[in-house]
Amino acid sequence: MKKIVIILTLLLSAVSYSQKKKELYLFTSFREPATEGLYLAYSEDGYNWKGLEGSFLKPEIGASKIMRDPSITKGADGTYHMVWTTDWKGGNGFGYANSKDLMHWSEQQYIPVMKHEPEVVNVWAPEIFYDDVKKEYIIIWASTIPFRFEKGVEDEKNNHRMYYVTTKDFKTFSDTKLYYDPGFSVIDCVIVKKGKKVYVLVLKDNTRPNRKIEVAFGKTPLGPFGKRSEPLTEYLSEGPTVVKVGKNWLLYYDNYGSKNYKALSTTDFVHFEDVSSKISLPQGHKHGTITTISEEVLKGLLEKK
Repeated sequence: MKKIVIILTLLLSAVSYSQKKKELYLFTSFREPATEGLYLAYSEDGYNWKGLEGSFLKPEIGASKIMRDPSITKGADGTYHMVWTTDWKGGNGFGYANSKDLMHWSEQQYIPVMKHEPEVVNVWAPEIFYDDVKKEYIIIWASTIPFRFEKGVEDEKNNHRMYYVTTKDFKTFSDTKLYYDPGFSVIDCVIVKKGKKVYVLVLKDNTRPNRKIEVAFGKTPLGPFGKRSEPLTEYLSEGPTVVKVGKNWLLYYDNYGSKNYKALSTTDFVHFEDVSSKISLPQGHKHGTITTISEEVLKGLLEKK
């Protein structure tokens, strides 16, 4: 009997510990005109989101003092690293800050990743990806450098390609390199690790006739990426982000032409189901990314409301 009691006690302790360690989902966001800074929403199931009122980090850097497209990832040590667009036009870098609890943030830094390109028009929608193979962070973004690439149907100042840097500590960065050139204007790329040596690049074909979201596959997070899929979304959609919920991957995107948010569900990034009717997001939610948080961190955020 004594052994049974001990076993039951251990099992209850394990269940209690598991419950305490339950991970929830966190969606970063901003609100137009992007001067207020970081907005957050949380979810228990990855489908239904509740907004956390107010800004959790006001932008202080960049010529425009704005925060658009906040991309966040949680490092191995539990630190949240975030990058964002600081200027709609004219900037040569992006913003960076980190936090343990999403309330107390490090000093904001401006990372001038395109300072070597004096003609660069912009640095848009930086996205962080943690490469768990090389143990480093990859940051990708879209920039236009007039007359650098075949123009196609785009104006020279709207002919984007994707670039990247890597870092292990956000203090020193690799040299900036071209990340992805599909032969047309491309923005809003997101890297997803689907499996060992199976990476998915979610991208927006930003050419005027299309402006839709597609995917391509590669064997490493740096590519090369193969043939693109057919468009997955309707005309005028952007800002994709991906989260795994159970066995499915959910691809959220800003369906800005219709002024709403939509989501697709997939297990293989080949076959997709529209699950937009199953999701709910706070009004005004804009382009961000999804990570996970503990109940303890969420409690702190809720108490700050």
